[in-house]
Amino acid sequence: MNFIIYFFSLFISISLYLERNNIYESNNGYSVEVDSLLYPNAKHREQSKLIYQLLSKYHYKKINLDDSLSEKILKKYINSLDPNKEYFFNSDINYFNQYKYQMDDYVMSGYLEPAYEIFTVYNERVKNRIGYVYSLLENEPNFSLDEDLIFDRKNSSWFIDVNEMDDYWRKKIKNSILNLKILGKDWKSNKETLDKRYKRFEKTISQFNSEDVFEMFINSYAELFDPHTNYFSPVNADRFEINMSKTFEGIGARLQQDVEYTTIFQIMPGGPAYRNKELEKGDRIIGVGQGEEGVFEDIIGWRLDDVVSKIKGPKGSVVQLLVLKKESNIDDYPDTVRLVRDRVDVVDEDATFDIIPYRANNKNYNVGIIKIPSFYINFEEAQRGKKDYKSVTRDVKRCIDSLNALSVDGIIIDLRNNGGGSLQEAIDLTGLFIETGPVVQIKSSSGRIEVEKDFDRSIHYNGPLLVLNNSFTASSSEIFSGALKDYNRGLVVGESTFGKGTVQNLIDLDRFFPNSNLQFGQLKITLAKYYRVSGGSTQKIGVEPHIEFPNIYDRSIYTENSRNNALEWDKIRDITFDKINYINEPLVNHLNATFQNDIKSDSSFINYLSYVEDTKENRKKNKISLNYSKRITEKKANDDKSNSLNTTVKITEIFPIKEEALLKKVQNDLYLRESVRLFVEMLSFKES
Repeated sequence: MNFIIYFFSLFISISLYLERNNIYESNNGYSVEVDSLLYPNAKHREQSKLIYQLLSKYHYKKINLDDSLSEKILKKYINSLDPNKEYFFNSDINYFNQYKYQMDDYVMSGYLEPAYEIFTVYNERVKNRIGYVYSLLENEPNFSLDEDLIFDRKNSSWFIDVNEMDDYWRKKIKNSILNLKILGKDWKSNKETLDKRYKRFEKTISQFNSEDVFEMFINSYAELFDPHTNYFSPVNADRFEINMSKTFEGIGARLQQDVEYTTIFQIMPGGPAYRNKELEKGDRIIGVGQGEEGVFEDIIGWRLDDVVSKIKGPKGSVVQLLVLKKESNIDDYPDTVRLVRDRVDVVDEDATFDIIPYRANNKNYNVGIIKIPSFYINFEEAQRGKKDYKSVTRDVKRCIDSLNALSVDGIIIDLRNNGGGSLQEAIDLTGLFIETGPVVQIKSSSGRIEVEKDFDRSIHYNGPLLVLNNSFTASSSEIFSGALKDYNRGLVVGESTFGKGTVQNLIDLDRFFPNSNLQFGQLKITLAKYYRVSGGSTQKIGVEPHIEFPNIYDRSIYTENSRNNALEWDKIRDITFDKINYINEPLVNHLNATFQNDIKSDSSFINYLSYVEDTKENRKKNKISLNYSKRITEKKANDDKSNSLNTTVKITEIFPIKEEALLKKVQNDLYLRESVRLFVEMLSFKES
């Protein structure tokens, strides 16, 4: 009986809304079928109440459910459905605002009907837009007209009426066709591509179910605590477990759905994508081709599962991806990335080393480079007591031993793109370079502070040390880097790190319903924060280098600092520890002066700085011409500028490298070359 009451109350509320807003008017192409309505069930109500209780009690950040939070829940939910303000009208938003002071009560009580009502309206708006797209594809657009598209509408007002919305969508589709036309495709081919794209998108939307709606809505609440607190539906919880499994065959990248696009969420160390070096987190995949000569299939608007099935495949087979880089303009050519599928062993993420020769001041140096892809450990083997279980600390030990045997002058630890991993490994690895002492502080949601220490008094390496970071050095790697900086044990160069200084735990919701045969999913919740031994958190700010390299990635877009509701940086008391003082202020000042001279005189740096500035300027663009001739002219100018930056770097005089693969690696890595140069300068300064 309760089910019937809930269903009809939802249906009546939606029906009233649709009638008020003329959605039933046939001339606008709107319709809604009772059979297509989604509604919450009893399970979702219980989940909502439970998630409220867990977050209120255990999350690190204590926030009260009140009218202010309620308004944020509604805003975030609407934004999760329509982030670019392409589907809803201003009248829709005004109608939804009747709930803005009640969303908190709905979460707490499990009354979810308004959330499903909003989704139903969204669903109908999307269907209408797709129908309009099909009508636009009946005739080829006129590309001689002088008009522009404002492509980023996040800060724009909601559409007032259908004429305003139609005009935007006409330009949006015109731009999509123009992008294909610039690639050399004819109108027939372009029409077919767009038709397939939106048919696929239409199918994707139609496959949304009640579980999907609940997940989106409840995450609009959960993610207000912080961006790392998330609810996973049973299906996505299973997918998460599969993603965390040890072995599979594919390209070694985790993907996520971002509205119409499939984006790279993580590059897995050791896999084909990692070795290829062409893909990065945030890149958008728009096409997939099978084999060396396979035709690219447009995958914009596809469900994530369907994209994954296209990209995965047997070991040794080739897959090609059309990729829009995360920093690319809307009119840029996509890159073609060729990958050979392989067995991806998540545990098998070995730290590796190279020796880079360098000549300066009539003297030859050999610099050891240890690349650490993540802070890995085989927990199962460790728990079983296996003597030679795999861990990053053990592998780095072996790398150090090999480098010492080859009499290197010092070691560079390359932590770029290291997303973290085991906290204990970060502590143990720090212990290889310090005698003993505290490494990190952990503050729980209750306010309790625990100090994690290295108790091993032995030092495995006490020679010159440099740590190279970038904006995607995160989590446990920030603890390691921050500790070495606080101890003055090593010179830290590169970019400020990502700034992920929080600790999460995964809670299986099924255990709260032991007598049910239903699945309730999982809740990932932030329980604590990391703090350096000097007292400062790694959260948001990250670890700032002694010497900062120019960064092409805007921290307000790509790091923790860009994440909505990210926990703030703060400071607790520092703790007593014995500094090594290998790094001091005169040395840092000298090296910074050296670096400033390098970037002014080195052609590679001059070109790179020009590229960085151009990229920053391009990010400020919010509109694009829909005139074919203008776009071709702009593209040629951009290509000419890009080609002028791609000068061949001649380094063999100062880097007398014999191995071709290593030479190519150093030639293509400006940050690595500069790190070696600064490292040798550090040695020279200490010798003088």
